[in-house]
Amino acid sequence: MSTQKGALRADLILLLTAAIWGFAFVAQRAGMASVGPFTFNAARYALGALSLLPFVLLRARKGAFPRTAPGQGPSRLRRLVGYPLVTGTVMFAGASLQQAGLVTTTAGNAAFITSLYVVLVPLLGLFAGRRVGPWGWIAAILSVGGLYLISVGGSLRVSPGDLLVLLGALFWAFHIIVIDRFAGKTDALALSAGQFVVCSVYSALGALLLDPPTAGGLAQGLRAAALPLAYGGILSCGVAFTLQIIGQRHARPSHASIIMALEGLFGAIGGILLLGEPLGLRLAVGGALMLGGAVLSQLEPLLKSRP
Repeated sequence: MSTQKGALRADLILLLTAAIWGFAFVAQRAGMASVGPFTFNAARYALGALSLLPFVLLRARKGAFPRTAPGQGPSRLRRLVGYPLVTGTVMFAGASLQQAGLVTTTAGNAAFITSLYVVLVPLLGLFAGRRVGPWGWIAAILSVGGLYLISVGGSLRVSPGDLLVLLGALFWAFHIIVIDRFAGKTDALALSAGQFVVCSVYSALGALLLDPPTAGGLAQGLRAAALPLAYGGILSCGVAFTLQIIGQRHARPSHASIIMALEGLFGAIGGILLLGEPLGLRLAVGGALMLGGAVLSQLEPLLKSRP
């Protein structure tokens, strides 16, 4: 019973994570009305790291990061520096492509396309010698069909923003894989805060090189984007990414992937309710196909796990 309660608690944590992430697409799109994509991410992830810093320091004072004896597990340097460097680098790639794509696509499109990571995760397993069963391929076909309906207009032209978000989904799939690899080996708060620092530093460099000058100056742009930055930094980063690490420690992989895919649904709802984005038949059918693909991609491992 305790195991079932733990799995249910993890599922609820991941559902909350999906909701926060979904509505973050609205904040990300709104914030870029005032600052460039790299500037937004630099400020957003710095704020996420700062929101977790007091808790990380408190845990450090309580001895949460002890040294590891040789041969007894990963060293403290690897846990506190190496793991965040890897996850933060992958996060930067996914976040930058997603944020740049949001310049020319809608929050609803971006949310649904990003949910393709749920299908990409098992497909990437092919490179590790893991065979993809029939459900995985059916899920991929459904998701690609949904992506076509959402992204391709009557002229058969895919929006550049949709392509950037799709490429970003590949890196978010890698992010889920590395989090699954590291989550049980280090402290969740330290890993979460560390990856935000790495991502913020990379984004700041990108802003210096690639972002256009902000109208009225950087300080004025950041003030105008204060509310989206607060949501994206504190809730989407500080809270949701930490909940993801905690949830992936205890949830069954099939449940975790299905639940996190619901960020696409929440993102579309947020775009419609808060940004006035249209709910057309193409978006509704395409989104349903992509969510269906996300669920089917996890059916085979779920069935194999049944006694």
